[in-house]
Amino acid sequence: MTNRIDQPRPFDLVGDPVLVAGVGNGFEATVNYRVGEGHDEVTGHFMTGGGSGEHGGFQLRIDVSGAAFTLDRLLVQIFSVSPEDGREMHVVTVPVLYGPRIVPGYFGFREHRVTPGETLSRIAEAHYGDSSLYPRLVRANPDRIDDPDLIFPGQVLRVPVGTE
Repeated sequence: MTNRIDQPRPFDLVGDPVLVAGVGNGFEATVNYRVGEGHDEVTGHFMTGGGSGEHGGFQLRIDVSGAAFTLDRLLVQIFSVSPEDGREMHVVTVPVLYGPRIVPGYFGFREHRVTPGETLSRIAEAHYGDSSLYPRLVRANPDRIDDPDLIFPGQVLRVPVGTE
């Protein structure tokens, strides 16, 4: 039995609802999901495949509005439960970034290609009108920014956008 998450990809910025798609297979066609960060989580299950070895595609809209997440990074997981002992099997985990924790009213992001001489402060000033908001850029790009003082021309950064 194979489970697969095609969306979101690792370190994608996600909003609410969290959109999840892939292929799953579980006992009696039931596959479980979990979205959380160690402090709170949203769980549930869905049906896919025929229940006797068939795999089926799925698309989920997981409402996380009631969750009290305290971290930017969430784990999106799907898994099967063993009918023999209840243990989780075939667990697939994708780490993502929760945009509403980074920018109030998060609804998406822009891509910004770094030009020679730019700094994160300058990019924050250009997009948010406030250079002191550069930590948002760091939080939205942990897989691209190791050191806030070292960004490179040509690097493409995500700039989270909200209703603020």
